[in-house]
Amino acid sequence: PVREAASFIDPEKGVATAAEALAGARDILAERFSEDQQARARMRELYARSGVLRSRVTAGKEEEGAKFRDYFEWQEPAAGAPSHRILAIRRGEKEGFLTLRIIAPEEEALGLLCGLFVKGEGAAAQQVRLAAEDGFKRLLSLAMETESRLALKERADREAIRVFAANLRELLLAPPLGGRNMLAIDPGFRTGCK
Repeated sequence: PVREAASFIDPEKGVATAAEALAGARDILAERFSEDQQARARMRELYARSGVLRSRVTAGKEEEGAKFRDYFEWQEPAAGAPSHRILAIRRGEKEGFLTLRIIAPEEEALGLLCGLFVKGEGAAAQQVRLAAEDGFKRLLSLAMETESRLALKERADREAIRVFAANLRELLLAPPLGGRNMLAIDPGFRTGCK
């Protein structure tokens, strides 16, 4: 790869050394890997299956954000997080007291990407491996975190609406005065009162 990269040295284009040419090639590969549909689909599955919801307190906001104290150092599997907790953490983040991250196991993610794109063990394969690692850390992990956050928010909203509807139904169908007997007058205008 170094010998091949030497042919791309061009000071006018800002490529002064073979190492810079290799770095540019790795950047191109990293972008391609992060946009690959199969890689994205597998990463989505990984984040859905193994993603971890992690919240931390924003530095200096411990006193002001006391109502979010439970989530100052919180971590749990995102797939099993209840909707009320997701919505509370998101509200804490929106108010500036918490930071929220959804993180997948990095070794598993890198193994998945390298399995898709790295063929062989030579020097060229090592460059592709570096590009895959860079693509995950710099591009793909952030994109997948954004998608996972959106999916969690949608799931939490659906669940919150379902719970609200069930509670409202019970409230509206409850007798107005509980178990007390009630006497009412029907003002039947046409036939008189009953």
